[in-house]
Amino acid sequence: MITSMTGFGAAEGTIGASRVSVEIRAVNHRFFNPAIKLPGSMAQWEGDVREALRKRFSRGHVSLSARIARDAERGLVINEEKVASYVQQLYSLKNRFGLAGDVDIATVMRLPDVMGSADDDSAETADGSVDQLLAIVHDAANGLDLMRIAEGTRIAEFLKEHLRIVESALARVRERAPARLVEQHKRMKSSVAELAGTIAVDPQRLAQEIAILADRMDITEELNRFGAHITAFRAALDEKSGSAVGKRLGFLIQEMLREANTTGSKASDAAILTDVVLIKEELERLREQSENVE
Repeated sequence: MITSMTGFGAAEGTIGASRVSVEIRAVNHRFFNPAIKLPGSMAQWEGDVREALRKRFSRGHVSLSARIARDAERGLVINEEKVASYVQQLYSLKNRFGLAGDVDIATVMRLPDVMGSADDDSAETADGSVDQLLAIVHDAANGLDLMRIAEGTRIAEFLKEHLRIVESALARVRERAPARLVEQHKRMKSSVAELAGTIAVDPQRLAQEIAILADRMDITEELNRFGAHITAFRAALDEKSGSAVGKRLGFLIQEMLREANTTGSKASDAAILTDVVLIKEELERLREQSENVE
């Protein structure tokens, strides 16, 4: 069962006295590339969260964010220490320079950092445990996995469908290959006879040259290797171990493309070249989709 690298998962839970929500988003990436954003009170647990994600996901750009849920009435808070400091400084300036007027609340409230958001928990101290956070992370990762598996199933069906197109084209090439050699054999004998005219041609030497040409044009090995790559590709798609196979699929597609290019360069036949072009187009479609497989 192959798994996509794209998905989303979310979960909520309690850490100490706080209600915490965790969201995980993942997109395709060649390697495991985590991005973790935790509240300041949980920053010391970032390494534990990173390691937990590493154990769950082998590839992909995985973004995790956690936030502490708060009551609506706690949306804004007044920093009383800042207020006291500002008032003291303002009265000090007034007395020192003999300024007129009084220090009022409106003036103080307009000064920097007097009003703050309750969501800014960088100064808070976590009263829960890392295990409580990891439990929420695992629940969110489970939701992400469900989406990735569903997407992986759709990708697998796409890959199998287009792999069948490649197999059909390859079968036509395999069927056409022997007839093409016979035709090339006849064409070469006819050309030599036409060029030689009345001059006698050594039949043994002609047979030798035809054999050399036939060996250069033979695509049996390429077709056999191509078939082996298709078998390995299909086996990877049907693998039940749950291991990451994306890199293996990419390698097999690269090898199939290599065989297709060699077949096309040796073919010298319009029918075969037509199917080789079709095969290369389908391999490109396979490559694009396999890049999203973990």
